[in-house]
Amino acid sequence: MIKLIASDVDGTLLEEGTPNLNPELFQVILKLKEKGVIFAAASGRQYESIREVFAPVENEMIFIADNGAYVVCRGREMESFFFDRSVLEETVAYVRKMKGFLLVESPEVGYTDSRDEPFITMLREGYNMKIQQVEDVLKLDIPVVKVAAYCQEDAQSMALPAGEHFKGRLNVMASGAHWVDFVRPDVDKGNALGRVQKLMKILPEETMAFGDNINDIGMLARAGESYAVENAREEVKRAAKHIAGRGAEDGVLKVLKRLLEQQ
Repeated sequence: MIKLIASDVDGTLLEEGTPNLNPELFQVILKLKEKGVIFAAASGRQYESIREVFAPVENEMIFIADNGAYVVCRGREMESFFFDRSVLEETVAYVRKMKGFLLVESPEVGYTDSRDEPFITMLREGYNMKIQQVEDVLKLDIPVVKVAAYCQEDAQSMALPAGEHFKGRLNVMASGAHWVDFVRPDVDKGNALGRVQKLMKILPEETMAFGDNINDIGMLARAGESYAVENAREEVKRAAKHIAGRGAEDGVLKVLKRLLEQQ
C-alpha cells in the first residue's frame, strides 16, 4: 500500500518554468491524504516558488526544495544544508565563467547580480521566485543552500565538467533543460526523501515517485513504484520502473487518480 508520493515539478507536473499546474491535482492530494497518503513536491526550485504553485494545499503536504537542501512541512523547516563560505566563493567564481546567469539561494529568497532583465522576468513571472537583484552576491552575509547557473546550452553537458571539478565537495546536477545546480555533496532529492521516509516510518515499497531529469534519479531509487514521464531523459526512463504520460499532458495526475481508486 502506498503511503508517500514524491514528485518533481518542472517537466513532470507542469511545463518547465511555468506556474501552470492543473488545479485538479489539489483535490487529488487532499483525497489521498484522507486515505493516509502524503504528497511531497520535490524540486530544484526554491521553497517559495513551489509553495506558490501549491498554495491551495500548502499545509497538507511536504516541500523538498532546492534539490533536497531545504525541506519544509506546514511552513516549518524540517532540515536545511548550507554552503561553507570558501566553497561558496569558489562555486560563484566557477559559475561566473560559465555561459549562463548566476543565482544564489537562501532558504526563501534568491539573489542575483545579473542585470539581464529577461532573465529576472522569467524567474519572477515564470517560476514565481522571490528574487532580489544585488550588486555582488558575495557581499551578502546570508545562509546559502544552493548556487545555480541558467545556461542556454543543454544543462547536462555543462553539469558533467562542473561535477568533475567539484567532485567530492559538491553535488552538481542538471535540473531541468537549462539549470545546473550546485549543492552540498550530501544533498539530493533521494537523500531528502530517504530522511522523510525514516522520520515517518515509511518503507521504499510504500513510496511512489515521479521525475523527468537527472536530479530525479536518486529519488526514483528510493521508491518501490518509480515513474519517469514520457518526456523524461532516457537516463531517467532507464532508472524508473514505469513510464507515465507526458508531464504537460497530466501523466502524473492520471496515475494518481488510478491510485486513488485502488487505495
